[in-house]
Amino acid sequence: MITLSVVVPVRDGEPYLADALTSLARNRTRDFETEVVVVDDGSVDATPDVIEDFRQDLPGLTVARNPVPVGLADARNVGLKLASGRYVTFLDGDDWLAPGYLPRLVAAIEGLGCDFVRVDHVQVEGRRRETHRAPQARRGVVLDPREAILPAGQKTMVDYPYAWAGIYRRELGDLIAFPGGLHTAEDRPWIWRLHRRARSFAVVSLAGLFYRRGLPASLTQIGDERQLHFFDAYDIVLDEVEPQFLPKAARNLCALLAHHVELGDRYTPELRARFDDRARAALARLPRPVLDESVASMEPERGALLAPYLPGGAGA
Repeated sequence: MITLSVVVPVRDGEPYLADALTSLARNRTRDFETEVVVVDDGSVDATPDVIEDFRQDLPGLTVARNPVPVGLADARNVGLKLASGRYVTFLDGDDWLAPGYLPRLVAAIEGLGCDFVRVDHVQVEGRRRETHRAPQARRGVVLDPREAILPAGQKTMVDYPYAWAGIYRRELGDLIAFPGGLHTAEDRPWIWRLHRRARSFAVVSLAGLFYRRGLPASLTQIGDERQLHFFDAYDIVLDEVEPQFLPKAARNLCALLAHHVELGDRYTPELRARFDDRARAALARLPRPVLDESVASMEPERGALLAPYLPGGAGA
């Protein structure tokens, strides 16, 4: 059996994809080969040509092409269905890996024997590099994933949803699949489900993935209706979460909602009206004591952003 499958979803990745694939080629050695599964999600630029250029550097490269874009969640799911490795990890088409990163990632999960391992990463903005640590102080020991969800008032592992910052046993099956149809925030219900239902995990101090942030074509920079998918993502979380974890889920939702309110100028008037309606509906799902505590825990300036959306608020 192949040891590791790397799923690489990409859409219109011509400017950066060669960096990602080159970094994968540099992680191959005579003793360590990986299966690379690239999912071209309806690209209309030269992405297919870039992929073909790496056939020789990445022997056994598997390529799937979606005729029309289906979004990051479904593109990753296509790759997961094609993967055959004992373990799986993810790499977005505009990011890249340090040499030797993947062998160390596999060594970590094999040495610890747990269901999944999370790691740190390096955020890249222009020439700036900043290491972001997974919010778990205990490193290199096997832990219960459910015990890493709380406390509600601190940053925990469900606040670190990046699927590419880790490695997962492929036998986890549906637990590592993403909710279909989501173009943004697909990793939020994914990380919650993984921590609620997997048996064991660990965090190790390894930062070999370089995450490009702030790219013009990134969905985080575009204010179309796909941005509203975070409401659908948190509907899934709230539908599934157990009562003891609800305060944490509520704080997650309030923080993300405040972030989107801050960026509200990018929406058209019609989309902003839909956003406002969905924001009120999302907060109305929360028990009022839980909602009030969540808003009170925020910085006052950010908490004030949610006032028009609270049940009985000025915007209700």
